[in-house]
Amino acid sequence: MREDAEALDIRDVTANWVNAAVLSRQLDERIKSLADLAHTPLFFGRLDYLHAPGAEQAEGAEGEQFYIGRRHVHDADGDPMVIDWRAPVSQPFYRASKKDPMDIALRRRFGYTGGDLTAYEDEHLSDPDEAERTSALLQREIERPRVGPMRDIVATIQPEQDEIVRSGLSGSVCVQGGPGTGKTAVGLHRVAYLLYAHRERLARTGTLVIGPNASFLHYIEQVLPALGELEVKQATVDDLVAHVEVRGTDDPAAALVKGDARMAEVLRNAVRSHVTLPTEPVVVVRGSRRWRIPAYELEEIVRELLARDIRYGAARDALPQRIAHAVLVRMEQAGEAPDDRVQDAVARNAAVKAAVKAVWPAVEPAKLVLRLLSDAEFLAAHAEGVLSEEEQRAILWSRPARSVKSAKWSAADAVLIDEATDLVARTHSLGHVVLDEAQDLSPMQYRAVGRRCTTGSATVLGDLAQGTTPWATRSWDEALAHLGKDGAVVEELTAGFRVPREVIAYASRLLPDIAPGLTAVDSVREAPGSLAVRRVAA
Repeated sequence: MREDAEALDIRDVTANWVNAAVLSRQLDERIKSLADLAHTPLFFGRLDYLHAPGAEQAEGAEGEQFYIGRRHVHDADGDPMVIDWRAPVSQPFYRASKKDPMDIALRRRFGYTGGDLTAYEDEHLSDPDEAERTSALLQREIERPRVGPMRDIVATIQPEQDEIVRSGLSGSVCVQGGPGTGKTAVGLHRVAYLLYAHRERLARTGTLVIGPNASFLHYIEQVLPALGELEVKQATVDDLVAHVEVRGTDDPAAALVKGDARMAEVLRNAVRSHVTLPTEPVVVVRGSRRWRIPAYELEEIVRELLARDIRYGAARDALPQRIAHAVLVRMEQAGEAPDDRVQDAVARNAAVKAAVKAVWPAVEPAKLVLRLLSDAEFLAAHAEGVLSEEEQRAILWSRPARSVKSAKWSAADAVLIDEATDLVARTHSLGHVVLDEAQDLSPMQYRAVGRRCTTGSATVLGDLAQGTTPWATRSWDEALAHLGKDGAVVEELTAGFRVPREVIAYASRLLPDIAPGLTAVDSVREAPGSLAVRRVAA
């Protein structure tokens, strides 16, 4: 297939150089996505259907055979040789069982060593005489030592994992999973599946994987390219809110308050405080005529925009047009016939622009946050009834900065600036966001991530028992509410594949104290002698 793409000649099918450039870029990306990976086999499984998928299951009807791999492969005639693991016809490879064969006569797993086929294993799912058994090849793959960057698990996805991977794009999913349950891999494979099932839509809206730090992102960066997906961006939360250079740190008390969701209300109050009700009329001069809009009518316009609760910047942009409309009404009442061009001209009139500047001035988010953290009176005015006096003192800078550039912003400050930025102008929303290690985020960080998928969906991954920050969430319902995805389905993975059974069983003894209500992980990985407990002097 890569050879087919490389052999394409686009010179005779493009109308101009712009089309040629776009098509050439798309072709280059297609070739990159089809690049072979060292020691990665084309297929890892085979399904023998009792009946051809989609055909009427009549007696005597012939079945069909499919090889399952990471990517679709066809022969010179275009006939499929290997089916993409994400295709509907591949689903029984992960879900079929003796209880529910899903019209599968045989499921075959292939074993490889260094890229060479060395073994295969058959399961006759529709044969009542064959007992159900654990796959030795599957167990061997699961227990293979993990070294280097993270690998895909496309050959070993379990039924409960596959249900999450193939869940629809329209809904958000939260995956609670203890150590070694494969929640990160499930999230990444879900992205790959969604890109397969909804490629055109997600190509327009974009996808993003958010991890806790750069090292983590480096660890997982090869998984999606191995599955042929090259266009998924990766970032940390700090990357998303990098409006200013972070050079400072907060003490725990300040960080806890700055990360609290109540700060969103403080910021909203501070932004809206810039609006003042007009006390003077606006007089617009056009030719020999003067058109006067009294202060009370201007006040009605301003109050109406405030009541609509739209973004500060959007309302500011709408204000001159609303004033201009009031002028046009008077023109029409005087017998004139103004059109849209006249309204635009009035909106640009110096008197109108001056009124807008006085009533609804521009707000710079970083300067606003700088003032909140530097000016005790300004903070108190907008945090009254929201933050206690002690909390206000905790976030005030002992040495106020002179400017945005000279300020030693902390990571929590950058999140506040991001919130203020969204209050002024809407943040661009993506089609799907994956958030990993989500348990460690503050409510304000959840809000920052949620702004990136307001019109899209999210896959949230984490473990409530592994929180490491003072503000780590204790409840997924609470976290999802801050994210703006309180309707998300929470799924719990309880089968472990990476951590030895002895280790996870010992660690799970702490669950009733640190995360009551969670189910202990049951690891399938046997490693006798992996845990040694020694008593030491206190």
